[in-house]
Amino acid sequence: MEAAVTSDITLLLREWSGGDRLALNRLVPIVHGELERIAGRNLRRRGANDTLTPAALVNEAYLRLCRLTTVDWNDRTHFFAVSAQLMRRILVDHARARCAEKRGGGLLVTLSDDIGFPAVRAPDLLDLDTALNELEALDARQARIVELRFFTGLSVEETAVALDISCPTVKRDWAVAKAWMRRRLHGNKTQQA
Repeated sequence: MEAAVTSDITLLLREWSGGDRLALNRLVPIVHGELERIAGRNLRRRGANDTLTPAALVNEAYLRLCRLTTVDWNDRTHFFAVSAQLMRRILVDHARARCAEKRGGGLLVTLSDDIGFPAVRAPDLLDLDTALNELEALDARQARIVELRFFTGLSVEETAVALDISCPTVKRDWAVAKAWMRRRLHGNKTQQA
């Protein structure tokens, strides 16, 4: 993203934090494309065939963003991290609603090699959410790194900035978190090469 656009985003986020509710309306056209990219990635990982589209996911995230009243936005990375977290919650809520309709018809998530999960069995979105919540109880920073890297698609450097930690710390925690999530979601099964 260009430096001018990034500074525009930061300025609008600060105006919104300062109480200018219309700043969000000026912000959305600037960030809409990136939000749809994040939404599309999250929906592709679900691997589900349903009516939820990237546009619908972004619209629901926008409605939830409008309800936020006390966020002290740092920068665009912080905004996209919060937006991705809202999208995750929306997807989990959607999966729970679908499971309630189908009784046990959980939606599967296709995890990329980026997170290092074996392709043996795609975990259910609700299982992934439960595992991430369990990881958060053990190590909140590692859970946050998984959210930022996996759900938001931030690089190691962007994640380090967002969490105000060093890149080597992100890499170390990312490796540990991936191993923990792999064990939690797939047990002791290892992928046969």
